[in-house]
Amino acid sequence: MSNASALNPWRLNKCVLPQHTDHAGVMWHGAYLNWLEEARIEALREVGLTYKNLSSQGFELPVISLNINYIRALLHGQSVLLESFSLPRQFARWPWKTNFLCDGMIVAEANVNLVLVRRAGGKNQLIRNIPNQFASYFVKLQSGPSSNSKSGQFFRSMSN
Repeated sequence: MSNASALNPWRLNKCVLPQHTDHAGVMWHGAYLNWLEEARIEALREVGLTYKNLSSQGFELPVISLNINYIRALLHGQSVLLESFSLPRQFARWPWKTNFLCDGMIVAEANVNLVLVRRAGGKNQLIRNIPNQFASYFVKLQSGPSSNSKSGQFFRSMSN
C-alpha cells in the first residue's frame, strides 16, 4: 500500500445486503461505489466537517478518477470491513486508497481521486489551495482517526 501503510485507516463495517447483489447473490460492482462514498463522507464527519456543511458553503468534492481491482467476489450476507486512507494531496488531486476486507483478506482495492471545487454561477471552479476554513479537516483526514475516536470500530455496525 506504499505510503498508506504507515497511516491509521478510517474503518467502515458493512454487510452485503440483497440490494447490493445481482440475481446470483454476488455483490454488484456499482455497490462498491456507494460504500466508497459513504466511507469518505463518514470520515469527513468524524473530523468535524459534514458534507452538508461543505456543500452549503459552495464546495463539492467530485470524483475525477476511480479504479477498483476486484480480487474475490463478495456474497450476500458477508461482513466487509473497508479500510480507507486519505493520502497526501497531489496538486489539486486528493487521492484515497481503500481496501475491502472479508475474513481478514483483501477482496477488492480501490483508488479514488477527488478534487475540491467551488460552485459559482452554475460552473465549478477548481480549488488548488485548500481554503483556511477547511485546512485543519484535511490534515486530520490524512492523519487518520485518533485513538479516542469512534472509528476504531468505525461509524456503524454491520447491521446497515
